[in-house]
Amino acid sequence: MSKRDELIAKYATDLKEKCGVNADMDLLRKVTIGCGPSIYNADAATVSGSDESELNTVKKNFLIKKLGLKDGPKLDEGINAVIEKYGKSNRNKYRAVVYYLLTKHFGKESVY
Repeated sequence: MSKRDELIAKYATDLKEKCGVNADMDLLRKVTIGCGPSIYNADAATVSGSDESELNTVKKNFLIKKLGLKDGPKLDEGINAVIEKYGKSNRNKYRAVVYYLLTKHFGKESVY
């Protein structure tokens, strides 16, 4: 099993145990691949739900550039809903899981 496959399995487990979501494995794989090498870097692989600049980066680079959404209050609401669902007290919010949940939240599976 490759390192990426191990990470995808870990993300699927996180989705099930912490978010109560049965992952669409095909979409999760595509989102994970889309994250690129950041998934292998301990700092870049996670998203800080309390760091405003990090959440702005997620909004700009993922929601606006990748998913093609228009900037507005709905994006912040979506990010907050996903962080809430993943658990604010959960310290390790994996980037691929957050991106997967955001993709589902905004119904943008077609991008992948």
